[in-house]
Amino acid sequence: MEHVFYFDGNDEKISWIIETGDSTAKQEREHVQMYKNKVTDLQSKYIAFHVGLFWAIGVFIIKDMDHIKVKCNEKIMFDHFKLNQEINDEFIKKRMQFIKQLITQRKLKMEFEVIESQKNIKGKRA
Repeated sequence: MEHVFYFDGNDEKISWIIETGDSTAKQEREHVQMYKNKVTDLQSKYIAFHVGLFWAIGVFIIKDMDHIKVKCNEKIMFDHFKLNQEINDEFIKKRMQFIKQLITQRKLKMEFEVIESQKNIKGKRA
């Protein structure tokens, strides 16, 4: 199965959209208290990617060996995942570790693409 995965985040909340064929799943969450107004927008986007992917697996939208086109609006995220570029942020390193673990465990086929901000989840929100 093929999916398109959009995600976004800021210091207050995270959100994601998963498009699968004719179906679209949208979710938005406020940060838990320990992260609310304490994380950067970039850190929040990693949280959104991690939580969204975990959620989609948990509700059986994404299944083992599925193909996921990840649309991110941060080139640095693309560089981290696609080019294995290092980052000095320990918080982000931990999120990347969790994300990569899910990808490996579920044998997901990932494709990353950088998109412009206005094309990201904000522009798709209802």
